[in-house]
Amino acid sequence: MKTILAIVAILVIFIVVSFNISNNYITTTNYFVASQDLPTAFDGYKILQLSDLHSREFGKNNYKLINKIDKVNPDIVVMTGDMVNSKDENYDVFISLSQALAAKYDVYFVIGNHEQCLGKNNLQSLTQKLTAMGVNVLDNNKATIVKADDNIALYGMWFNLRYYSNLNMKYVQNNVNNYFFSIDKMNQVLGKKDAEVFSILLTHNPAYFETYLKWGADLTLAGHIHGGMVRLPWCGGIFSPEKIFFPPYDAGEFSASDKMMIVSRGLGIGNEGFRYFNCPELVVVTLKK
Repeated sequence: MKTILAIVAILVIFIVVSFNISNNYITTTNYFVASQDLPTAFDGYKILQLSDLHSREFGKNNYKLINKIDKVNPDIVVMTGDMVNSKDENYDVFISLSQALAAKYDVYFVIGNHEQCLGKNNLQSLTQKLTAMGVNVLDNNKATIVKADDNIALYGMWFNLRYYSNLNMKYVQNNVNNYFFSIDKMNQVLGKKDAEVFSILLTHNPAYFETYLKWGADLTLAGHIHGGMVRLPWCGGIFSPEKIFFPPYDAGEFSASDKMMIVSRGLGIGNEGFRYFNCPELVVVTLKK
C-alpha cells in the first residue's frame, strides 16, 4: 500500500511540475532560412516572432520575456496575432510590451482571430495606440524593409473568420466550399506578390499553406495552433483551437519547393486553453543567402 501511495505521489508531483514548466518556461527555437533570392545585405538578418500571447505576462511588465528578446537582439520583431484575448476588458499587458519593444526595435503586427472579435471600435482603438507608439500595423498591406542598397517585402495579412470555420467538420453542412481561402481570394485581399522581391508573409492562421505557396510567399510566419496545446513525442500537437485532432500545421518548419512556413507554438493559452509538454516559444529566424 505504501508503495502504491509513493508511486501516486511521485506521479502527482511529476504532473504538477511538468504542467508548471509547460506553461511558464519560455523556450527559444532557432531556424535558418536560406534562399538564393535573398539580397546579399540581408544575409544574417535576424527576425524574432511573437505569437499568441493572449495577454500573458511573464514577470512584472513581462520583464522575463523582454530579457529573452534582448538576448537575441533581433533586427526586427514581428507579432502574428492573438496578442490579446477577445474577452479582455483592457489590453494593458500587450500595450506595455509593445511600447517596450518599439522603443528598441522595428516592430510589425498583424491581427489574429481574437483581435478580430474585439469589435470594430475596440480594434481600431488598439491599433491606433500601437501605431502611435511606433508599431507598424500591417492591415492587408506591404512594408518594404531596406538595408544598404537592398530591400525585402514584408506582407501582413488577415482574413475573415468564416475561413476559419472551414477547418471544423461541423461546418461541412454549411457548404464550406464557399469559404475556402483560395489564391483568388488571397490576391483580392492582399494583392499580387511583387515577383522581383524576396517576400515574407505574416499571417495568423497556417491552415492555408498551399494557398500561400501559390501566391508566392518565400517565407510565411504564422501561429494560431498553440503547438497543438498538448504535444506528444513522435505525434506532435494533439488538437487545434478548432478542435481538430492532430492538425497538419501544428508547429515548426514546413517546406515545399524553395518556399517555407514556420509556425510558432505561441506564448499564451487563450480564453480557456492550456499547455502540456508544450512550453511557450520565441521563434528566431535567421535569413541566409
